Amino acid sequence: MHELSIALSILDLAEEEGQARGGRVAAVHVKLGQFCGVVKEALLSAFEMAREGTALAEVELRIEEVPLVIRCAACAVDQIPMTPYELRCPSCGERTNAIVRGQELEVSALEIET
Repeated sequence: MHELSIALSILDLAEEEGQARGGRVAAVHVKLGQFCGVVKEALLSAFEMAREGTALAEVELRIEEVPLVIRCAACAVDQIPMTPYELRCPSCGERTNAIVRGQELEVSALEIET
């Protein structure tokens, strides 16, 4: 379960930033792309397990799910495909491998109480 190593990395980052800013981290905001290979529920569970018994035991993980968005060269527009398993433009049916959004796995913000 790679979600546990991701959760531990998020907690390490949060702890470092909290110490650097002299405050207590209350929440971590993460952008999670639909096509990033991480299961939201597994990450939440791993985060809960990883924070137990640490100084960050009360930190909340807030996940913003980012939908998969592709760029259709034929239509010259960004589209949400009908299915993430077949990257086709829903307007014209053209196949593409140009992913614009949906592969993100990033800490987008920290809530730090001083």
